[in-house]
Amino acid sequence: MWHTVYKHFSNHKLIVLACVVILAYLMPYYVLGENTHIRVHDNLDSNIVWYKMLTESGMIFAAPDAALPNVINGLPRSALPSAFDGVVWLYVLFSPFTAYTINQTMMRFVAFFGMYILLKKNILRGEKAPIISVGVALAFALLPFWPSGALSFAGMPLALHIFLTIRKQGKATSKLYWLLLAIIPFFSNFILTFIFFLGAIGLLWLVDWIRLKQFNAPFFFSIAGMTLIYLLKNYMLLYSMFISSGFTSHRDALDLGHKNLPETWELFLKNFFESHTHALDLHEMIIFPVVVIALFIAIYRKMDVRLLIGLLVANILCSLIYAFWYWEGMRLLKDNVMLFNTFNFSRFQFLRPLLWYISFALALSLLWKQLRVGKVLVTVLIVLQCALLFPLTEESKYAEIGTPTFKSFYSTELFQEIEIYIGKDQADYRVVSIGMHPTIAQYNGFYTLDTYNNTFPLEYKKEFRKIIAPELEKSANLETYYDTWGSRLYMYVSELGKHYMFSKHSERSVEELDINTEALKDLGGEYVFSALPIENAEETGLTFERSFEMTGSPWRIYLYRA
Repeated sequence: MWHTVYKHFSNHKLIVLACVVILAYLMPYYVLGENTHIRVHDNLDSNIVWYKMLTESGMIFAAPDAALPNVINGLPRSALPSAFDGVVWLYVLFSPFTAYTINQTMMRFVAFFGMYILLKKNILRGEKAPIISVGVALAFALLPFWPSGALSFAGMPLALHIFLTIRKQGKATSKLYWLLLAIIPFFSNFILTFIFFLGAIGLLWLVDWIRLKQFNAPFFFSIAGMTLIYLLKNYMLLYSMFISSGFTSHRDALDLGHKNLPETWELFLKNFFESHTHALDLHEMIIFPVVVIALFIAIYRKMDVRLLIGLLVANILCSLIYAFWYWEGMRLLKDNVMLFNTFNFSRFQFLRPLLWYISFALALSLLWKQLRVGKVLVTVLIVLQCALLFPLTEESKYAEIGTPTFKSFYSTELFQEIEIYIGKDQADYRVVSIGMHPTIAQYNGFYTLDTYNNTFPLEYKKEFRKIIAPELEKSANLETYYDTWGSRLYMYVSELGKHYMFSKHSERSVEELDINTEALKDLGGEYVFSALPIENAEETGLTFERSFEMTGSPWRIYLYRA
């Protein structure tokens, strides 16, 4: 038995080592639990709470035009994930942090094995350098993927391998692959990434059809089938688009994209080299130089590297599409075709992590074969890239930045004390937050007038604006931010800008709050949770009740009654 175990270990020691590294990467979630530092932006401040609210609402299967009363006096059900979203059911079955940990674990291992098999079976097929396939796959798995994306980014290599296999083998493709292709949509986002991924795969099928004059039915139906599953999963979106939304979305009034050509070019360069916060690929220090050097060597030695050149061109095009989506010249199209105003076509750039890491593998393979010190150099480059990525674990990165842990961010015990002090059923009053994310109150069961969501009624956005209109008038930056985008319905204060996390150690205060308290009351607002003391509270029509703080919580909450 031990001989068999040793033999398997010897044959797969690189894979075992990579899995050990991934487990070490994930260890903080399992050891520290809710005391782990995790990402705030588009995570603690939004998606985690959306999943929690939905699972606790009893409205998972509610009609798209139903409304959750907890948020903005009735947040449309269609603004939250579908009942067929796999991550929703993780939050149904487990506590929020456990669900989050399972999701992180799934992302890392699917990313690793998906990229590994893609490189081994498709990109580097037949090459005897397993360290490249394993090493690049490990680096890809260590990327700081947007947590709530689940397999939206991490699942692309596996999906690409399956599609390429079906393209080649047709009906002979393993049934397991067809099953995996059907499962991936339930753990990934169609609108965010896979609509663009499937578009690229569809283009590949079309080119094959034109070039080879063969329809390749299995390949076509695999693309169509996955698309159909996504459409069924997103039934609420289809219902809202083609039957009845029940409301006019605030997205209809988006007014993004007013950059001139120099600003657009600057945005292109920034995106090309630094990537996007939701799809950080960390390619600029090692991968990009390696790709460029490999291309120079290939050109000098007259090698065929069309795939590597094609991937680099695709990366450039993705960043160009992203930048020009915000070019002022696009306003003509956006102002006349609603789809182009409400749907973000710039997200083609979310394909770039996949493109860069395939490019990395190809470049390393070339160096491995063409340089005398290639084997040593490739090993060093892989280790350096992984060493660059490993410290970006959420615990390491956000502990260093100084953001709160999962537990302290939501501070449930502190907010229970506030709830007890108010002494009324949470459904009987509405609150807003100043200097802090409203999702903190939402997580703790309070009914909020402020929120952060991808879509909500435009009419409500206009009503909420009346509350903060005086503050918006004092800041052109905040006014533009709210009026042209405005997915964050926050109690903006010109003195604070776009800062929403003031801890109890802050020495700041709101010196001159200028809000329309009557408009707040008209929407049912009764209490204000402020992370900072409001110096002119009485003049604004607010009555200070008391402050709340607790050991272990980063917040000091000043409670005001309207």
